[in-house]
Amino acid sequence: MRLVLFQPDIPQNAGALMRLAACLGVAVDVIEPCGFALSDRRMKRAGLDYLDLAAVTRHRSWTAYRATAPERLLLLTTAGDIRHCDFLYNPGDSLMVGRESAGVPQEVHDACDARLRIPMRSGLRSLNVATAAALALGEALRQTGLFPEGEA
Repeated sequence: MRLVLFQPDIPQNAGALMRLAACLGVAVDVIEPCGFALSDRRMKRAGLDYLDLAAVTRHRSWTAYRATAPERLLLLTTAGDIRHCDFLYNPGDSLMVGRESAGVPQEVHDACDARLRIPMRSGLRSLNVATAAALALGEALRQTGLFPEGEA
């Protein structure tokens, strides 16, 4: 299971997502360009001392990322046609979140194997990407039995 950040533009969210991934034992792919330097102090503050524990792979572009050919690429999107809790996850899935300001371009939507949405009250636009990723990743890890065996 992997978490994919498509051109993140808010360092605090990226830091929180890397912390989440470190705690859950999930690798992270960052597709650049980012809207900030990965050394940004705001990202480090959100990630605390967990950033060094996250398995992060940086990709210079969408094209470079696609060359890695994940087993299945799943996009979290408000335009998703499948509820995240109704989807059947596999251990090799890569779960992608888009840019906070613009999501992902149509070519990325089209390349994904599934587009998942998190059900929420009507009339509201979206969840924070870190919150959405935590919900979907939690469900994926629950289904696949990949939650780490820890004390907490």
